[in-house]
Amino acid sequence: MKSLVRIQDSLHRFFDSDIWYSFKKSKVTVVAACVTAVFMLAAFAAPLIAPHTPFDPASLDLMDASTPPAWFEDGTTKFLLGTDDQGRDIFSTILYGSRISIFVGFASMLLAMIIGITLGLVSGYIGGAVEASIMRIADVQISFPAILIALLINGVAQTLLPGERHDELAIWVLILAIGVSNWVHFARTVRGSTLVEKNKEYVQAARVIGRRRATIMFRHILPNVMGPVLVIATIGLAIAILTEATLSFLGVGIPPTKPSLGTLIRIGQDFLFAGEWWIVIFPGIALAVLILAVNLLGDWLRDALNPKLR
Repeated sequence: MKSLVRIQDSLHRFFDSDIWYSFKKSKVTVVAACVTAVFMLAAFAAPLIAPHTPFDPASLDLMDASTPPAWFEDGTTKFLLGTDDQGRDIFSTILYGSRISIFVGFASMLLAMIIGITLGLVSGYIGGAVEASIMRIADVQISFPAILIALLINGVAQTLLPGERHDELAIWVLILAIGVSNWVHFARTVRGSTLVEKNKEYVQAARVIGRRRATIMFRHILPNVMGPVLVIATIGLAIAILTEATLSFLGVGIPPTKPSLGTLIRIGQDFLFAGEWWIVIFPGIALAVLILAVNLLGDWLRDALNPKLR
């Protein structure tokens, strides 16, 4: 009963907060949030709402191959956005492809947050040689494009893992590659905030009563530095999804047997100038709309959490 009351109080405070007011006031943000929510719900409910199972060979019929969208003369309402060269429904492939792209984006960004927050807290709180070492590694890594580091990690994984084994672990290799290539921004931001927070009275009081370093860092300092982290994570989610699509488009990401939006675009580009433009255009539009919506949410969150703009 007490937990229910606590939840109700938390919800009441949230709906009375400046952040909720700012969210309701911005129509663009509301639309972006709705689009993002629709994408995520549709992606993870793909097995339930997809009209076809596009990656089950037993359900495919080559007679349906290269069917144009439903509003064309040769189209059919059975395949709303048309089919590809193997008879797979484009709408269903987008739902299943979005599922993988969003999962990889979330998982890789969570990994980047864990690595970056931990190293940022340690370097900012402990300082000295530890801080210098971590920040020099960050400086070196940030001088290289994230996509190049992800390609390097993926290449090492392909060398160490046999072909079939790599295909089985392709999603996890991709999550590791994107996560490791994007931790620097979290670490630098958290370090800067930690340098400010560690000199405040509540941290000094925790030291006086004998709190351990790990407890001070993760229980006392971390909650007070999460504002900028959430902004970076929201914008980073769009970057992670785009990075995954880029790697898959280059042929070093998700294999064709478990395609993401990037893989669908790579497969469809071969038919772009053959008159079957819908195979590549619709997955490309889906990817662009998803990234735009998440970016708009990140921009709003950055402004909403900025005290100078309140």
